[in-house]
Amino acid sequence: MAHATTARLTPDSPWPAQGEWSYEDYLNLPDNGCRYEIIEGVLYVTNAPDIDHQFIVVKIVSQIEQFVAGNKLGYVLTAPFEVHLSEKSRPVQPDVLFITSERWPGSGAKYFEGAPDLVAEVLSPSSRRTDQVIKFIAYEQAKVPEYWIADPKTRSVQVFALDGEEYALSGEFAGEEVIESRILTGLKIVTASLFISS
Repeated sequence: MAHATTARLTPDSPWPAQGEWSYEDYLNLPDNGCRYEIIEGVLYVTNAPDIDHQFIVVKIVSQIEQFVAGNKLGYVLTAPFEVHLSEKSRPVQPDVLFITSERWPGSGAKYFEGAPDLVAEVLSPSSRRTDQVIKFIAYEQAKVPEYWIADPKTRSVQVFALDGEEYALSGEFAGEEVIESRILTGLKIVTASLFISS
């Protein structure tokens, strides 16, 4: 983690008011295993995800990566990795992100500046509202072209694509349906393959 110019924040020290968090404040947070994100100046803290969440993340990453690498389209990353969407929304740490070769920041980069080409979030009980509302709006405003939301509860994936200034639902997929992507044309992922067999 980068060196900061002020003292590291502790539970006993005064923390910034919600809405006023900065990236410098983030750099002073304790390294305690939690996932910290700042969206529009508001700090969000997420504990370690459960096995269902991580299983889905791995499945999404492995299948997208195979397609992306095979077609030399770019790179796929997972959290924890910082994305700086804007001055007030940094860092955001998507579960999965795809960046085209042309926009790849290169080896040694500490973060990605701007909107990834595709972002995927996997819902968990503690992140459901954040992923479906807070991050939805943040990704939309930052103009992330495509946003996937995978739901372990319904065993489904919603794909939203940017239509002008707003997201439009381009598909909701479940069971043996093949997920369709506007950004990764030709990608074929059977929805059920992303979830632990019941």
